[in-house]
Amino acid sequence: MSGDILKIEDLKVYYPVRKGMMGKTQYVKAVDGVSLNVHKGEVLGIVGESGCGKSTLGKAVCKLIPVTDGNIVLNDMDIARMSENQLRPYRKQIQMIFQDPYASLNPRMSVHDIIAEPMEIHKMYSTKEEIDQKVTELLREVGLDDYHAQRYPHEFSGGQRQRIGIARALATEPDLIIADEPVSALDVSIQSQVLNLLSKLLKERNLTMIFIAHDLSVVEHISNRVVVMYLGNIVEEGTSQELYENPLHPYTKALLDAHPIPDPTKRKERVLLEGTIPSALNPPTGCKFHTRCKQCMEICKQKAPEKYSVNADHFVYCHLYDGMKSAE
Repeated sequence: MSGDILKIEDLKVYYPVRKGMMGKTQYVKAVDGVSLNVHKGEVLGIVGESGCGKSTLGKAVCKLIPVTDGNIVLNDMDIARMSENQLRPYRKQIQMIFQDPYASLNPRMSVHDIIAEPMEIHKMYSTKEEIDQKVTELLREVGLDDYHAQRYPHEFSGGQRQRIGIARALATEPDLIIADEPVSALDVSIQSQVLNLLSKLLKERNLTMIFIAHDLSVVEHISNRVVVMYLGNIVEEGTSQELYENPLHPYTKALLDAHPIPDPTKRKERVLLEGTIPSALNPPTGCKFHTRCKQCMEICKQKAPEKYSVNADHFVYCHLYDGMKSAE
């Protein structure tokens, strides 16, 4: 792993919400000042509860939704405020695997046309024969047969449809893939097959990926580095091993403790996560987690925590670690 393919700087994505006929416009702060880097050849896992902003972050990076503020630097070029025409050359560099394999494939298009479309849009091949050959190669690579190319999405199971979605994402040979909860809509027995396929492709193609999920065991299985998000902000980030063996933020500890342990004899005292995630329309002041944190101090209610460095690969945003060196 060397260099950064993606640099996100103070990214904000706000959705306007108008209350009443003459009401004041308020904003849902889905992503509220996120900064992170994605290194070439790594898998960055992003975890958090539903509503924490992780899927919004992924869609913003892909420029599927507008950005309110901040920078998205892809291969040294800031794409955050580019027009659609300016973005076109960069579209092939970043692709997305969507959460719902039933909704993300056009039911009126054959599998061949679904996979071939991005190659045709970006004029990657000069002849139809070359495109046909590439479609066949991609189908085989994701574990499907040649004859599947002439079928339609409704003829496939959920796991097979997600394989088609993966083949489509690989079609442009992107520098970065965003996988937005790619196995959460699948049966448990199929999830492992798709995860094993992704792991195989990551190694064989030396892919760079942002893997978004709420299941911590899935993220641990596939990611090199993990970012934990809460209500639009990052609360902790570190290598997969470091974060799972030594979680520091109370929210990270609660998420890990909520995950089942196969061996009941290893069960320790759990940190229970109480209450529900506050509204992003009116988030708490200070540290946004303070309303659910048992270790809440007075400063937590007033001031947002800085980024503190535990070591070169582990960072936490929490006032419990005010004595540590600031990473900013």
